[in-house]
Amino acid sequence: MIYYANPSTEAIRDVMASGRLGCIVTPKQGNVTFPDEWDVIADNGCFSDAWTEPQWLRWLIGLPRSVRFAVCPDVFHPDGSPCHDETLARWEQYGGTIERHGFVPAFVVQVGATPDNIPDAPVLFIGGTDEFKLGPVVWDIVRAHRAERWIHMGRVNSRRRFRTARTLGCDSVDGTFLTFGPDTNLPRLLSWLTDADEAPMLWEAS
Repeated sequence: MIYYANPSTEAIRDVMASGRLGCIVTPKQGNVTFPDEWDVIADNGCFSDAWTEPQWLRWLIGLPRSVRFAVCPDVFHPDGSPCHDETLARWEQYGGTIERHGFVPAFVVQVGATPDNIPDAPVLFIGGTDEFKLGPVVWDIVRAHRAERWIHMGRVNSRRRFRTARTLGCDSVDGTFLTFGPDTNLPRLLSWLTDADEAPMLWEAS
């Protein structure tokens, strides 16, 4: 499983250059430069109140097409109320645009999603509240779709959540674990990856 982190320090960037970590970039980071061989995903920055479509799209178009996937704009309600329909509307508005500009679009699975109302997206990004993303509906969604799609989980900031994502069957995760105390947390995160390498899940081993 791949862990995508912010390229916030030289030590983290060195590990990304080695291929041990993936890199996540967002509009608020500005123009982050990286070699084409880095494993990079592009988040949409929709959590920011300052998000606007023109700014996001200009930023996205300026990224190398070597980016693994770009997250389609979504809607999130912190109170846990359903936002799947609103997110689906944004997918219908922007998913094709992302693809036309040469990127693989990722659909954000939000509260209200079910195995039967997921659009035909090559990547599913597990979002929503903690209660939702760890609940039975998401497990049903992943079981129904992981054979044909890349599965990614956002906001993975602990060893326990990392293990849960692996058990769920995620191909990748991201988090801000390295943003705070990177000198201390980078060795910890690398130990998660080492443990995963030494005891792979069946789908990881294959």
